[in-house]
Amino acid sequence: MPCLRPGYSGPVYLFVLLFLACAPERTVYAGGPILTLDARDRIVESIGVEGDRIAVVGSRALVEEWADDDTRVVDLQGRALLPGFIDAHGHFPGAGLYAVNANLNSPPIGDVERIHQLQERLADLAATTSSGDWVVGFGYDDTLLAEKRHPTREDLDAVSSEHPIAIVHVSGHLGVLNSRALEEAGISSASPDPEGGIIRRAPDGSPNGVLEETALEPIQASLLQPSLTDTWAIVNQASDLYLASGTTTAQNGYAAGNHIGPLSWLQRLGIIPLHLVFWPGLEWADEQPSPTTVKIVADGSIQGYTGYLSQPYHVPPGDDPAYRGYPRFTRDDLISEVERLHAAGWQVAVHGNGDAAIDDILDAFESAQRKHPREDTRHIIIHAQMARDDQLDRMRALGVIPSFFSLHTYYWGDRHRDLFMGPERAARMSPARSAVDRGMRFTIHCDSPVVPMEPLRLVWSAVNRRSASGAEIGPDQRITPMQALRAVTIDAAYQHFEDDDRGSLEPGKLADLVVLSRSPLEDPATIDQIEVLETIVGGETAWTRTETR
Repeated sequence: MPCLRPGYSGPVYLFVLLFLACAPERTVYAGGPILTLDARDRIVESIGVEGDRIAVVGSRALVEEWADDDTRVVDLQGRALLPGFIDAHGHFPGAGLYAVNANLNSPPIGDVERIHQLQERLADLAATTSSGDWVVGFGYDDTLLAEKRHPTREDLDAVSSEHPIAIVHVSGHLGVLNSRALEEAGISSASPDPEGGIIRRAPDGSPNGVLEETALEPIQASLLQPSLTDTWAIVNQASDLYLASGTTTAQNGYAAGNHIGPLSWLQRLGIIPLHLVFWPGLEWADEQPSPTTVKIVADGSIQGYTGYLSQPYHVPPGDDPAYRGYPRFTRDDLISEVERLHAAGWQVAVHGNGDAAIDDILDAFESAQRKHPREDTRHIIIHAQMARDDQLDRMRALGVIPSFFSLHTYYWGDRHRDLFMGPERAARMSPARSAVDRGMRFTIHCDSPVVPMEPLRLVWSAVNRRSASGAEIGPDQRITPMQALRAVTIDAAYQHFEDDDRGSLEPGKLADLVVLSRSPLEDPATIDQIEVLETIVGGETAWTRTETR
């Protein structure tokens, strides 16, 4: 501690003591590869952290010169230090939904392989739920069930008629209700299909329980209003899962207006020990005090057969060989909404999986920019799953950022090849290499809770493009480990307009760090096997492998 000059006494002396006691702690990290992810992708020997900020980066000698006698020194012992991972698109705290709801995922995420197992999982939850209260499950996948179909209302009626029951497809774009839930939702034979959605029906015209896209939205809105007790469980589980994955900035990429305030307060109070990014959905944009980023959903899910394609699905879901999905907005309505938001100063993020949807989105961005020119909009196409080369060229010209859901190649790659898209189109899903070749900035994301929050598997998937069966899915679209790491750190920060504050290890930036068991550059084929050992948020350890919060 520095010496006090003679003459300090009384209140002045106490003030100086208090100042010195509260001075930010200094920490030095050295002894392992430190990947900065800066503009030069430097790998350095050491960094120094003061309080919640990075103070110095470079050689060990340089950092030791900056350190003082009280500086804490952390020996990495050969382990790697990187910027904390940034969630480019997800639905925090959705990863915690399984704390209070039934987990209906099939392998490789879960273990539900038949409808009777799904029913048993829901029955177990119903047995502990008060009569008349909703029973909810998430994550079922009709194409992975042995029956190769969606459950119906009759399947869910067999679980319980005392409870309204709702289950949500793994894509989040479809769901199934039992009879009581349909009744509570006011859905009957007389209910018309909403614009941008479908109420599937039995031969007699009555709802069979399956709801697509906008037909499901009112139900989802009511399901996403958990009690205070459930909210606590969901938030705590999600926070621990994100921190355990090395994630330091989480995103709620379709935030309801009444969720933003409470989640923000929980973050400020430290109950959510992560940085949060909110994208309000279109219906809540006008409630926000100022323009930030707004999310629009232009089409659905390829694996739900609701993604909007320019050419038919490889194996269509019904009797129509020309079926190619559908949009949730007409092209003109989408253009009108994007123009309005763009003119008001919003960054616009539009969900688009199918290439026909991406055509409409790009038409909307071009029209908005032509009528209301703006600099550096960083508009985003979320998923951009089936983007063609000509569409990437248009994105580059407009400064649009594609955010690829690269884990599709792992979780759905085999079925995209054999069922949804066919071999040629499946090989181009999430075309990150094509974006690299054009010099584009892009991000990659997990879309949690659609799949678990696992940035290292995400990086591995973009680098290796292997399916869960081990098959190669479009090896020509592989990118390097460094390129993939940038897409979950500095380029994700750039997408969020936060690249001056986080995303790389540079002086002045937040000390959001992750310690890994080894460098992802060592063995690209096994990046998914690397362990997260410690997650540091703002200079403070928020999670370690040996203990959680």
